[in-house]
Amino acid sequence: MSAHHHANGSLPETLLLTRRITTLSVAVAAMLIIAKTVVWVMSGSVALLASLADSGLDLVASLITFYAVRYAAEPPDAEHRFGHGKAEAFSSLVQGGLVFASAALVGQEAVSHLLAPKPVQAGGWAMGVMGLSMIMTLVLIQAQTAVLKKTSSVAVSGDRAHYAADLAGNAAALIGIAGASLLGLPILDALAGLLVAVWLLWGAIGVFRDASRQLMDHELPDADRERIRALMLSDPGVRGVHQLRTRASGPYVHIQMHADLDPDLSLEAAHQIMVAAENRVLEAYPAADIIIHPDPRGRAEPHGGAFGEKKLEESANAGTR
Repeated sequence: MSAHHHANGSLPETLLLTRRITTLSVAVAAMLIIAKTVVWVMSGSVALLASLADSGLDLVASLITFYAVRYAAEPPDAEHRFGHGKAEAFSSLVQGGLVFASAALVGQEAVSHLLAPKPVQAGGWAMGVMGLSMIMTLVLIQAQTAVLKKTSSVAVSGDRAHYAADLAGNAAALIGIAGASLLGLPILDALAGLLVAVWLLWGAIGVFRDASRQLMDHELPDADRERIRALMLSDPGVRGVHQLRTRASGPYVHIQMHADLDPDLSLEAAHQIMVAAENRVLEAYPAADIIIHPDPRGRAEPHGGAFGEKKLEESANAGTR
């Protein structure tokens, strides 16, 4: 996931918001494709063609996101006991690949027109459709930003990054078209197309980076980890927390830890403390899957296994040599 603070909205609210915003994203991309296609046929602008190609990939990417957020929200089943949340990250990778392909095609067309500039026809219509594109894209980005304040969908985040790159690209295309049609400098149209291609590449890198964080099970931000510790330790019955491990998977958060308890507690008393601690964390992270292992403070042996305390100590010692 991206580095922002993990959102804590309830799961039903998260699913509703992500479904609505992905539907809006598909609708915006489809409307812009229709408008840009009509005006590109009239104008022949390479900058507009670049923007049209990007909108076409926007539609594909938005459709992928549309289905990914729905699949990611499916509950765990016998074959996917940790849920399907990583479908969102996979959709972001596909988005990044499409953006790279778009940038390559647009860049090729822009270089061709730099070598052999062509005049832009119907410049007024071309500028008008680019202005419309910027307005619609800005509205969509604002709506996506509002959703991301309540959810932590990496797919929606990737989609927003894509459209944010589009906004800058549309501005460059508008400037290029205006320069070509109003100033009679068709080379500006080609330069704008080349600038859009570079901007698309930069946006794709950001999408890949965010998706890889989730696919590689990157820890939640430090602020979230400290909050989880504070919630656990707010009960004096919990004497300490160690081996805290967290990761995000689509709309879900997975949290595992060991909690130190009074070794003289009965099993029932220890269980009650653990249930209360789990409920405190769930109140802050409603879409969390939580596993807490109780340890008798001062009497617990270091845990083994591939991710046990012994392995961590060995890795730390090896790193200091």
